[in-house]
Amino acid sequence: MLILLPPSEGKTAPAAGPRFDYSALRFPELGPARELVLDELARVSDSPDALKVLKVGASLAAEVARNTRLLEEPAAPAHSVYSGVLYDALGYGTLPPAARERADRQVLVVSALWGALGFADPIPAYRLSMSARLPGTGALAAYWKRQLSGVLDKHADGRLVVDCRSSTYAAAWAPDPASGAAVNVFQIRNGERKVVSHFAKHTRGELARHLLARSGPEPRTPGELLAAAEEKWQAELLPPAGRKPYQLNLVLPEDASFAR
Repeated sequence: MLILLPPSEGKTAPAAGPRFDYSALRFPELGPARELVLDELARVSDSPDALKVLKVGASLAAEVARNTRLLEEPAAPAHSVYSGVLYDALGYGTLPPAARERADRQVLVVSALWGALGFADPIPAYRLSMSARLPGTGALAAYWKRQLSGVLDKHADGRLVVDCRSSTYAAAWAPDPASGAAVNVFQIRNGERKVVSHFAKHTRGELARHLLARSGPEPRTPGELLAAAEEKWQAELLPPAGRKPYQLNLVLPEDASFAR
């Protein structure tokens, strides 16, 4: 099983630690592609129109400035740098040791800067969204789609892929529809099923935690994934259609809360 996560827009900058090192990242074959994006990001972040190109407000100017010196910044495991609703719900630090070990092996983060990362890969905090367009790469989702296809196709071969990414990051790589399942979250409101974005992030983090920490064999097929999800949620599984993978729909009750 592989669990795909998006990065968080907000990040916790490591206070100390070793400097970032490309060689410490999983998928070393992505090295040249990563270097190009990092170089372009540093150049753009040092320009007068940096905030406009990176699509961020003036309050994030310090984070954009950090982009110019990422090779000198301390690095920490990706699971501790990425923060926010999904990562809080996953709660890596409170997972049992065996579940943390599984997370290090089975969770991948698809990133606008790094392409794809292992959960324990050491990275610095940075500011770059997959929706950005850099001069040397063009649209980042299209750029990484060209780079990731062969690498992740091979890595995911024969595995169930649980896709918890948002649509922006899902555009960078599509798993085999026969073995991938995209996770969607709905909530019952006034008797009708509604899409809920904030609850979706939290629930995807909860699902990732559940899959990593639950007892018993890990799911290896979309049907087994549905059975695992039904241990905690009302769920349904829709079959793939064309290039669209299985859809695992989690349906929250009207009184759903963020309690784990």
